[in-house]
Amino acid sequence: MRKLISLIILSLLIISACEKRVENEANSFSLEVVKETQKVPEDLAKAIKSVEPFFKLMGKPKPDEWLARFKEDGQTFEQYINSNPTLPTEERKIIYVQPIGKFNSEQQKVIKLTAEYIENHFGLTVKLLPIQKLKEPLSLENYRINQFSKNKQIRTGFVMDNLLRPNLPKDAAALIAFTNEDLYLDKSFNFVFGQASLENRVGVWSLYRFNDEHNFDKFLTRTIKIAVHETGHMFSIAHCTKYECVMSGCNHLGETDKHPIDACPECIAKICWFSKIEPKKRYEKLAGFCNKNGLNVEAKEFREKVKAVN
Repeated sequence: MRKLISLIILSLLIISACEKRVENEANSFSLEVVKETQKVPEDLAKAIKSVEPFFKLMGKPKPDEWLARFKEDGQTFEQYINSNPTLPTEERKIIYVQPIGKFNSEQQKVIKLTAEYIENHFGLTVKLLPIQKLKEPLSLENYRINQFSKNKQIRTGFVMDNLLRPNLPKDAAALIAFTNEDLYLDKSFNFVFGQASLENRVGVWSLYRFNDEHNFDKFLTRTIKIAVHETGHMFSIAHCTKYECVMSGCNHLGETDKHPIDACPECIAKICWFSKIEPKKRYEKLAGFCNKNGLNVEAKEFREKVKAVN
């Protein structure tokens, strides 16, 4: 038995809740060898050291920021290894992205591009599935009308338990759903951006509150940040407290916007270790993605990281 981190994004907060779970699959990436040394492999350590100048150390949080409200210690590479993390395995090494509901052309484009970014970020194959319709009418236990916003909202548990878990592919490291519906967890929550389960390898995120009709790039980068942040949690990566990082906790969209779309050196070590991707190759792919999609500032920084790890 070990802890399950069930990751829930509340209003503009991401809240972690712990439960017990049983791990049914063995990790497949020489975990015991790394445990003996409890150190980042030498070649990987050298590469991540070279990109430290690209990341700002986490300063004192402002009163409205995540670390001012939630006291967290962060997670080193050694702590990550010793936590017996949920990892991709030889049998489960594909990330599936499942759009559910109705989407306009811009939203479909954001989902497609986010799926591409997830693949380059984690160094794992991502498969974008055809849009699945949300069958209605839903029972009263699975949707509600928000008493404040008057929005129709879908319960996250319904999506995960009824739509995702029964359709989890046998080779799925994770099955991630995107919806344009507003979401809620239970009656105690006003709304949530999403919820994920490590035990069941499923999660659902909503685009409803991220769309910025006047700034496509902001809509895209916000979606990318939330998607890779929560997918990182599904692979047991905790919130980063050392650097301004895509894995840092966020209390509001303003805090999300100031974080980079990349993982810091501490978190890169975990990603490159479990995906077996070389940092240089990872940065090259991310630079190519950003350059192709007009994220020029990010593309330039990724190209500089390629040079740094040479």
